[in-house]
Amino acid sequence: MKIGRFLVGNKETYGFIKNNKIATKEEIMSKTGIPIPISIKEFLFDGWYEEVMSQKPSLEYSVNLSDVKVLAPIPNPPKIICLAFNYMDHAKEQELVPPTEPVIVIIPRTTLTGTGSEIVCPNFVRELDYEIELALIIGKNCKGVDEKDAAEAIFGYMVFNDISARDIQMQDKQFGRAKGFDTFAPCGPWITTADEIRDPQNLRLVTKINGQLRQDSTTHNMFIKIPSIVSKLSRVMTLERGDIIATGTPAGVVLNNPGVAFLKDGDKIEMEIEGLGKLENTVRKVE
Repeated sequence: MKIGRFLVGNKETYGFIKNNKIATKEEIMSKTGIPIPISIKEFLFDGWYEEVMSQKPSLEYSVNLSDVKVLAPIPNPPKIICLAFNYMDHAKEQELVPPTEPVIVIIPRTTLTGTGSEIVCPNFVRELDYEIELALIIGKNCKGVDEKDAAEAIFGYMVFNDISARDIQMQDKQFGRAKGFDTFAPCGPWITTADEIRDPQNLRLVTKINGQLRQDSTTHNMFIKIPSIVSKLSRVMTLERGDIIATGTPAGVVLNNPGVAFLKDGDKIEMEIEGLGKLENTVRKVE
């Protein structure tokens, strides 16, 4: 199932997506009689989703996707955890060896924004970069997860753009401020549940800037694979329902690629992961 969050007119709602049509929360309640909650997070992780799916309702997908504003699927995740240097080719272009343990940065939820929105970049940032990443959505609270059980902890997947201010990253010698700006984490366009993705470790990732191909890889090229990511992180911290884990980016970012320009005002970014949909965002520089 594909599940998203939307503005229909000026009203926020959520619902299921199929063939560019939406069955909204209100439609789901009408057809099932289940009084599902206002919060998408409660719906996904407090048993309501399973209750709705157990009835397998015949829904009417009556709202056109083109008629709504698509929002970031989860507005208030407990944590957003981003992995660094987790693709061999990306580590190589940065003249690094991929780490055997996750190198992470935890970024604020105010970085999140949806497809179709602007990436708002202050003018004092001079070197703005993109990173396409497969994001995992954790579906249950867990600690010390074994690799063989890691799949049970994953509710679904989405596309994630881990925007970075490289000049600030180099100045600070760490990632937190460089990746922590509001709107620097476009994600979505919706959550695709894990049961719909046969092999998350074999999905094509593509980034285009103003129509020009910049990144073209596959999740097969991750160095630390998905089960190991979940297991290793859960040995450090409790993973909670709604946590977002961005699993790293492949080669093709601007940093350390001579002749490739950093993002500028008006640039259009398209990111697509096989089976998960496409993010489309525009850079807007502000004072």
